[in-house]
Amino acid sequence: MYGTPPPGAHGFPPSGGSASTLAATRLRAVSEAQRSAPPRPRTLDPLELGFTPRKPVPWLAPLLLLSTGLRTLLAILFGAYLDKRELQNALPGRIYRQHGVDGELWMDYVADLGDGFDATYSVAYLLAQPELDLDGRRLPRGQVLVMGGDQVYPTASGSAYEDRCKGPYQAALPGPPASGPRPTLFAIAGNHDWYDGLTAFLRLFARRKDGEIGGWRTEQNRSYFATELPAGWWLFGIDEQFGAYLDDPQLIYFEEAARHLGPDDRVVLVVPAPTWVKAVDKPEAYDAVDYFIRTVIAPTGARVPLIIAGDLHHYARYANADRQLVTCGGGGAYLYPTHKLPKRIQVPPPDTLARRASRSLPYDLSGTYPEPERSRRFGWGIFGRLPLRNPGFAVMIGLLHTLLMLPMVGVVHRNGASETRIFSIPLAIMLLITIGGAVLFAKPPSASGKRRVRHWLLGLTHGLAHAGLAVLGTWAWLQFPFVDWPWPLPVVAAAVLYGPIMGYVASLLVAAYLLVAGAFGVNLNELFAGQGIEDAKSFLRMHIAADGTLTIYPVAIDQVGHGWEVNPAGAAGTSWVEPRTPIRVRLAEAPVVVH
Repeated sequence: MYGTPPPGAHGFPPSGGSASTLAATRLRAVSEAQRSAPPRPRTLDPLELGFTPRKPVPWLAPLLLLSTGLRTLLAILFGAYLDKRELQNALPGRIYRQHGVDGELWMDYVADLGDGFDATYSVAYLLAQPELDLDGRRLPRGQVLVMGGDQVYPTASGSAYEDRCKGPYQAALPGPPASGPRPTLFAIAGNHDWYDGLTAFLRLFARRKDGEIGGWRTEQNRSYFATELPAGWWLFGIDEQFGAYLDDPQLIYFEEAARHLGPDDRVVLVVPAPTWVKAVDKPEAYDAVDYFIRTVIAPTGARVPLIIAGDLHHYARYANADRQLVTCGGGGAYLYPTHKLPKRIQVPPPDTLARRASRSLPYDLSGTYPEPERSRRFGWGIFGRLPLRNPGFAVMIGLLHTLLMLPMVGVVHRNGASETRIFSIPLAIMLLITIGGAVLFAKPPSASGKRRVRHWLLGLTHGLAHAGLAVLGTWAWLQFPFVDWPWPLPVVAAAVLYGPIMGYVASLLVAAYLLVAGAFGVNLNELFAGQGIEDAKSFLRMHIAADGTLTIYPVAIDQVGHGWEVNPAGAAGTSWVEPRTPIRVRLAEAPVVVH
């Protein structure tokens, strides 16, 4: 049955209440919320902000890669045995209502948002403003905010959510707006939200009491939700848990929600990842979404003209006459390229093994941000950004080359010292590790899709290039007198001098490999993750009109803010932190109308 929202939370009177009663109730609620709001900070000190603004995640840092990989493995292995979604069956299965104002509703969508402060807060700040000027259009703030997954990076925890999600969003909208309904926030879980088994996610977004993030009020009780919108629209947000399957309690919940759907209704479906794109390399990726549409929604006669996802950190829209498939993961995480997206896809993929799959239909790539040309130019930035953004990676690869050089010196420079000769023992092993690691890097075990010939060839070429660089580095090292110094001075000199220099040079070799491999569609994620590009962010602002028309305004942010100042004297409910230079926004493409 429908849940009962707090009086005045959605802009429509509670049962038996008048408009004047609603207005008075809303004013009292806003006044109480503003009185209980935390004091406005006077500096950017974390003690005053209540959180620590974080730097962007260095995605190629060795320890981070190892930690994230282990957490991913544990989450996948043990998630099958202790699925938080099964436990959520004990929580209320409420179905929500968002009636908007005068039969209309504004709604925002953001995903992949919990990264470095500058990018995350730039997006949060724009979402919190009363309105945005988009190419001459004045678009008001969404009465509903949907977070589409990966609200935190690199792994979920209470402190990570506080610093990378809740804190920045509370600073952007610290309390309910002085006028109009208080906006509501719904969220679904992405893969990074699942790395702790969904524990921190549920504590933040599904709290029984004090359910709020700044001025946004959270109402959901589970990691998925169904919400009735105006003019025959519904909003369904599902939880796929690493794309594995949809659990029975979740299916039962949505089947109950679907009882309220009719042939004239339309559903906006929010999913964790754009499986329509991932199905190009992994046909089974789209199976769960297709199953949900085919078995839960289709029997009611309702349509799904719009599916939205994050996970890929860009804006891209595939379309045909009946449906829009929109990816918008530009909420704060590093930019992901658009220039290698397929121009046309078949959804569901024709080679899926799912029985009774829906009829496969073609979709054309109709809009992207950043534009393919700009995306391609971004790739060249890897040479400058890789060693600077990921110093730990440069240290690791410098250590690897030092361990390659020392045994090579031991082979070609035998001076009778046993201390030197022992370095000739692991040379074959070090070469095997170097070449094998490069081959594995070309297609990491965590990457989706099949390993193809190009992965083997590019990985092998990359490994041999490092072996050749090691030979060149060994020759250069032999030109110096360090090898004739008494033990252990040659090793010390190699660690102090050779390692840092070769770490930087080898990083440039990796950058060159990533640029070449990216042209063949290999290691694209690493090409852009290694750069940590904060600019080119995006989110969606949507409007449901009284006549049932839904219009999508894709908001593009070419440059995020980097200079901030506090606003201690600001009015209640206004942003604590303001950009020193205005953050400019524009439309990523012309508004998209969905019927």
